[in-house]
Amino acid sequence: MNGSGTKVRTGRSGGQASAGDLLELVRTGRATTRGALQQVTGLSRATVGQRLDRLFRAGWLREGAGGPVESPLGGRPSITLEFDDGHAVVLAADLDTRHARAAVLSLGGELLAEHSGALAIQDGPEVVLGELGRWFAELLGKAGRAPGEVCGIGLAVPGPVDIDTGRVVQPPIMPGWDGYDIRGRLARAFTEHTGAGPVPVLVDNDANLMAYGEQRTGHPDCSAFVLVKVSTGIGAGVVVGGTVYRGIDGGAGDIGHIRVPEGAGALCRCGSYGCLAALASGGAVARRLAEAGVPAASGSDVRDLLASGHPEAVGLAREAGRQVGDVLATVVTLLNPGVLMIAGDLAGTPFVTGVRELLYQRALPRSTAHLEVVTSRLGERAGLVGAGALVVEHLYAPERVEERLLELGV
Repeated sequence: MNGSGTKVRTGRSGGQASAGDLLELVRTGRATTRGALQQVTGLSRATVGQRLDRLFRAGWLREGAGGPVESPLGGRPSITLEFDDGHAVVLAADLDTRHARAAVLSLGGELLAEHSGALAIQDGPEVVLGELGRWFAELLGKAGRAPGEVCGIGLAVPGPVDIDTGRVVQPPIMPGWDGYDIRGRLARAFTEHTGAGPVPVLVDNDANLMAYGEQRTGHPDCSAFVLVKVSTGIGAGVVVGGTVYRGIDGGAGDIGHIRVPEGAGALCRCGSYGCLAALASGGAVARRLAEAGVPAASGSDVRDLLASGHPEAVGLAREAGRQVGDVLATVVTLLNPGVLMIAGDLAGTPFVTGVRELLYQRALPRSTAHLEVVTSRLGERAGLVGAGALVVEHLYAPERVEERLLELGV
């Protein structure tokens, strides 16, 4: 029931709730007993039983411990229903410019096996995605799971993605990837290295998936959440109402290519001058350090220098934070988020201090009165968790559940 006590019919076409709708209610915890499902959907006891039976036969639901007694007259406790997050696994990978991470995850987001290693995105999609296929095969062995248990693959990439096609669109730091069929190649690589049949592959921008993973894990009640990743480049992920906001074609959040006056002479990797990323990214800081005689070639090198307290790296990171904070004042004024999370190679105290200095100086007090400025909880695993969640939410969405049940013959 809703707040007024009215029954809620959740069928997507205005009709009766489907088996997929019932699974959604159980997964989200809105209704976890047969009686509660009847109340929320208005379905009869027999109809609820029939639809639940399909979900049990698919192996997607299980019975848990007894819940509270639903009748005021007493009686036996009702049996709770639970989504069985062990019936399949998800594969996830997160690509950066020079290295990558990959993992096997349960449907509930638990990491069952993980690997990270050098993998240069400039080597191109054929090489990189083929190598990921090999990593996935090895990780399944480590996790003790069979290739046939994989229900899907999620991939985070450092570039704008057309979510409908899974192809990157004019990515500044991914030479050779523009318009490439990532989904098809990664599906083939998985099959080549495991012998399993094809599985769905979903692709999204890394900052989007980091934001999705962090918001769902640590800030589920935050209705407007912004994550800014500052590594070799700069990008932002926005989650509004529990859903990633991507814009009309995947370009939302690309704040690294906002022009800033003080960067007028800085050439960005996108080919333009004056982009924020050319001035304040991990790559830009590394370049300035190298010019000063400090060995640094990427954001990860800057991260290592910051960890050791290198004074010049600390100073440049704080300056970069101030430059990013100036841009974020506009972002915060526009979106009015409850949480602004700083993540990536530069997300340490010097950089965050710089962000805070300019953000609170430039943004209206009304926009920052209830704002939390925090750093990543999941760290380098955020993209993996978000990629896994993307796959699960896609495959177990009510409309997709109906299709999959029919494919299973239940």
